[in-house]
Amino acid sequence: MEPFLVIASPAMSMSSSIHNQFLFFRDLLDDYHDRRERLIKASRDITNISKKTIFLLHRLALEAQDASARADASKTGLKKLTEVQKLYADMKDELAGDQYWRYERQVSPGLQEYIEALSFAHFLEHGGLITYEQVQATLCGADGIAFFPLTISDYLLGVSDLTGELMRFAISGFGRPGGRARALETCIFVRNCKSDFERFTPYVWELHKKQVVTAQSLSKIEDAAYTAVVRTSEFDLPAEMLDDIVNQTVLNYSNNRRNLEREVDDQEHSSDFYR
Repeated sequence: MEPFLVIASPAMSMSSSIHNQFLFFRDLLDDYHDRRERLIKASRDITNISKKTIFLLHRLALEAQDASARADASKTGLKKLTEVQKLYADMKDELAGDQYWRYERQVSPGLQEYIEALSFAHFLEHGGLITYEQVQATLCGADGIAFFPLTISDYLLGVSDLTGELMRFAISGFGRPGGRARALETCIFVRNCKSDFERFTPYVWELHKKQVVTAQSLSKIEDAAYTAVVRTSEFDLPAEMLDDIVNQTVLNYSNNRRNLEREVDDQEHSSDFYR
């Protein structure tokens, strides 16, 4: 008996070709979504580490009494940020070629948070704004090749967020020795940043929103600095003694507020007990 032969018709061949094309596009979509999810997760991890670094820098800077102590705090923060740089090194293959531009929206949020933390650490040590080249240098491997290109917009949006941290740094340090002088210096720096960033608002998307927040932060620093200068003029005392008076006042206020909150909590707990 002769073997049964199946002759593929042109219609069957075309159907198989279309099926293969759909399988190919399915694989492309699966790869796109899987890569996107991995980058989103990495960006969230980067944001988390950067925020923790900012909190760490605030705590260390508040305890620092001089420039050398603030420089040590900066080095501690930079050491913490090496965890972020390792994550970006692992993301290098995911963003090779033109893939970075395809997934830029997934990478930008974490990148801006990293730049904010990095610029805060740089400010504590050098008292100035970190440059674009210095940020890009932290996103390179040992061979000097960048993990991905740093855009001007991500750099500007990241350093623009720094002004909010500088507002907290200036106001929280008022009760510390030399805090009033540092607040005035920080106020001038934030004012210059706002002025310099304003010229880029027509060209960088969302920078005008950041400028609104920067203006609010600047207003808070100016109000606090103005109050300190006016009150200082009312007392003919050495700067060190005034710092001690301000520190004691802030400490008493914090203790009274903490005791009041504790009393409120005790009353709430006692009322819940008898319900």
